[in-house]
Amino acid sequence: MRLVIARCQVDYAGRLTSHLPMANRLLLIKADGSVSIHSDDRAYKPLNWMSPPCWLIEDRNIWTVQNKAGEKLVISLEEILHDSAHELGAEPGLVKDGVEAHLQELLAEHIGTLGEGYSLVRREFPTAIGPVDIMARDADGASVAVEIKRRGEIDGVEQLTRYLELLNRDPLLAPVRGVFAAQQIKPQARTLAEDRGIRCLTLDYDKLRGTDSDEFRLF
Repeated sequence: MRLVIARCQVDYAGRLTSHLPMANRLLLIKADGSVSIHSDDRAYKPLNWMSPPCWLIEDRNIWTVQNKAGEKLVISLEEILHDSAHELGAEPGLVKDGVEAHLQELLAEHIGTLGEGYSLVRREFPTAIGPVDIMARDADGASVAVEIKRRGEIDGVEQLTRYLELLNRDPLLAPVRGVFAAQQIKPQARTLAEDRGIRCLTLDYDKLRGTDSDEFRLF
């Protein structure tokens, strides 16, 4: 990553035009090719930016960032106050409280969240195409496969659909119904799931974390 603090003005020409008058700003040039211009406020949001694929052409005091669509970000430099490059290395990713594995554990402990009379068969129920997050039985003893996501999108519905198609070929399990559970379910994903007969369940992570476990305990 390259960090440049400079007194500059920035002009964008593309589908629209915009202008940032001369001022001190931070320019971030990342290894993925993206360039963004920041002020000392607005939190993490840049004043202007160009997403990859794009390229930076430096011609003395005029830097031009251009993409394949012909859009240009022209940075006119009056003075460079700081210019440094840093190798950040591989990004391990953000680890969040409430990721899918933890949601799976919490829902398994509080299986009654699915409905009255539900019981847990097992977590990570194996299939030939990968494990189902939770296999449960409803009050009538019917099999229910649960796919859990932090954010429910169409890909998750498609994944659960494939599991259901495979599980329903097993006469010992069929019929198997599906539940798509997530902290947030996008409208398109909900529409697709309901069209396929899959029930959607929005998980309240804080409530799951704060309630007593449904598992049997000696004390």
